[in-house]
Amino acid sequence: MRPKGIIIIIGVFALLTAVAASFMVTSFLRRKAMEASTPPSLKPVVVSVADLTFGKTLEASDLRVAMFPEEAVPKGAVSTIDSLIGQTTKVFLAEAEPVLVSKLSSIGGGLSLLIAPTMRAVSIKVDKVSGVSGFVLPGDRVDVIAISRQSGGSSGGALAKTILQNIEILAAGEKTEKKGNEPITVQAVTLLIDPAGAEALALAASEGIINLTLRNPNDTQTAEMSEGLTSNELFGSGKKKEVAPPAKPKSQPVVQKPSSPPYKRDSLTIIRGTSAKKQPTAAEKAQPQPSDSTRR
Repeated sequence: MRPKGIIIIIGVFALLTAVAASFMVTSFLRRKAMEASTPPSLKPVVVSVADLTFGKTLEASDLRVAMFPEEAVPKGAVSTIDSLIGQTTKVFLAEAEPVLVSKLSSIGGGLSLLIAPTMRAVSIKVDKVSGVSGFVLPGDRVDVIAISRQSGGSSGGALAKTILQNIEILAAGEKTEKKGNEPITVQAVTLLIDPAGAEALALAASEGIINLTLRNPNDTQTAEMSEGLTSNELFGSGKKKEVAPPAKPKSQPVVQKPSSPPYKRDSLTIIRGTSAKKQPTAAEKAQPQPSDSTRR
């Protein structure tokens, strides 16, 4: 075969190969374009309109419907708003978060579901200072200090005493109250405590001032309760205590010992050589001597 014929055959083969490759690429791109133009299968899912705290009873204005790809729909999602109205959230929900059945409760409020058996939830009112400048958040743990302005202890003055330790915060938020004609903002904190602690907290809140001290979450030790601190002990009363002079010892009655009877000498005998002569004593000399008639 001539070289010219071979060149023609090779050229025809290359042309056919190029046409086939171009056809395959065109078909692939056309198929991808058709798949992209076909919308995915979508399903309705109820989501929250805004951030929702726990214990919130759902209303229609809190919810909306969003379309999710079928493969992205979470388990427990709800497709209609009407089926969720009146139920209560058990957890916090972020904006546009799917409202799942596991996050709701149809029995009781959300806060009551967080209270363990034998425990109680008690709310107290604190200001921004006594409430640790608003840094107390749900889940934190605090100690509670009660301050009584009545005379405390024998030393007198206001009394500050830690009454509760390592107490969990269930909820914290601001609410507006009226003082006269001016609205004021106060901090409300809900604590999780036992019944005895609830009584102590209620009494302290009615008798004086409540202060919270924020704890490290890893600090779970309970310190020994002190008798409290009075203002006079802290600052001094300004008066020196008079020191009483030491008491004199009581005089003991003097007990006189009985004196021994004086030595009594009956007589004195003088011995001279082989003769002995008895001499009368002074007492015998003082006694009257009997007369001769008496002797007889």
